[in-house]
Amino acid sequence: MASEDLQKNYRDTFNGSTGFGKSTAVLAIDFMKAYTLPDSGLYAEGVVEAVRQAATLYDCARRCDVPVIHTRVVYSADGADGGIFIEKLPVLRQMTESSIYSQFDDNVLPVEGEPVIRKQYPSAFFATPLVSMLVAKGVDTVVLTGCSTSGCVRASVVDAISYGFRVVVPRECVGDRHQNPHEANLFDIHAKYGDVMSMSEVMRHFEERSQHGS
Repeated sequence: MASEDLQKNYRDTFNGSTGFGKSTAVLAIDFMKAYTLPDSGLYAEGVVEAVRQAATLYDCARRCDVPVIHTRVVYSADGADGGIFIEKLPVLRQMTESSIYSQFDDNVLPVEGEPVIRKQYPSAFFATPLVSMLVAKGVDTVVLTGCSTSGCVRASVVDAISYGFRVVVPRECVGDRHQNPHEANLFDIHAKYGDVMSMSEVMRHFEERSQHGS
């Protein structure tokens, strides 16, 4: 397919938008020191920048009474709860409860009262209570932030829409270790699963909803 035909195909076929619904929550996916400490095998420079940006978004969400829910990857000392995933990526064995690498980056620490979900697999929804928590809060839209764009963020995006939630991804607030997969996955997410927006657009939505009391 010629380049101009391909571009037209995407415009005509993959150009929908779901936007925001009535009630929103922010998901902070795996912003742990494993991705922000240079001595870690999982270090990703793109995540360091995403953490910096996301801290501003989280502050805005809190001011506007938008709930923020955090996830972190934690495995047992023997890695038995990691299944084939930890066999594929042995570096994940460092993510034990006491390891510095499984702790949240200091710039995006949960505040008192914010839920923290432990997970062992890419999606924040798989084998966790996240769906029940969101349904109980009446949430119909999730703003996904975190890392990595091509891994846990994408997996969570696909599960979110599969469970019936609208999905918004603020592009500055997700990160990866390589720019190419980062951009490719944002392209796919926007085409097929959710709305990729600027952080300023998302914050403006929070503020407008807060001012109107809805």
